[in-house]
Amino acid sequence: MGRFMTQVYGWMAAALAMSGAVALVVGASSTLQEMIFGNRFVFMGLLLAQLVVVGFLSRKAFDWSAGTTTAAFVGYSLLNGLTLGVIFMVYTTESISSTFFITAGTFGVMSLYGYLTRTDLSRWGNLLFMGLIGLVIASVVNLFWANSMLYWITSFIGVLLFTALTAYDTQKVKVLAFLGHEDQDMDRKAAVLGALTLYLDFVNLFLFLLRFFGRRR
Repeated sequence: MGRFMTQVYGWMAAALAMSGAVALVVGASSTLQEMIFGNRFVFMGLLLAQLVVVGFLSRKAFDWSAGTTTAAFVGYSLLNGLTLGVIFMVYTTESISSTFFITAGTFGVMSLYGYLTRTDLSRWGNLLFMGLIGLVIASVVNLFWANSMLYWITSFIGVLLFTALTAYDTQKVKVLAFLGHEDQDMDRKAAVLGALTLYLDFVNLFLFLLRFFGRRR
C-alpha cells in the first residue's frame, strides 16, 4: 500500500511540476499569451482538448497500455499548464506562490486524513457529487450574470468541496492499490489514474483559494 501511494503522489507531483512549468512559460511570454488567450477558438479548443483527454483517460486507463495511459496523463498536464498560464497575467507571482503553499498544506492534511481514517468516507459520495454539479451550474450561470455575491459564494463552496474531495478521493485511491497487485502494468495504470484524481482536486482547490488569497496585478 505504501509503495503504491508513493507512486500516486510521485506522479501527481510530477504532473503539477509540468503544469506549473508550462504556466510559467506562458506567463512570461506575451506571444504565447496572445496566441492562447487572444484567440477565443484556440482557448476554447484547449479547454475542449483537456476535457476529451481527461474523459478518455478516466474511462480507458485500464484498457490502454501503461505507456499510453502515462502519455495521456502527461499530455493532459501540459495542456492544463497552457490554460493555467492566465493566473500569471491576473495575479502577482508572490500571491500565487503563497497560495500554492496554502493549498499544499491543506491538501496534505486532508489527504493524510483520508489515508489514515477508519471512517468510511464513501457515504460522502452522493453529497459531494451533488455539490459538484451545483457548483458547475452556479459557475456557468455567473459567467453571464456576473454577480459578485454569487462569485464569492461559489468560491467558498468550491474550497469546502475540494477540501472534502481530497480526503474522499484519497480513500478511494487506496482501493486502486489492490488492482495494482495483478501485474506491473496494472500497478502503473492504477497509480496514474489515482494521481489524476488527486491532481484535479489539488488544482481546483488551488484555483478557488487563489480567489481569496491572490493579489491582482
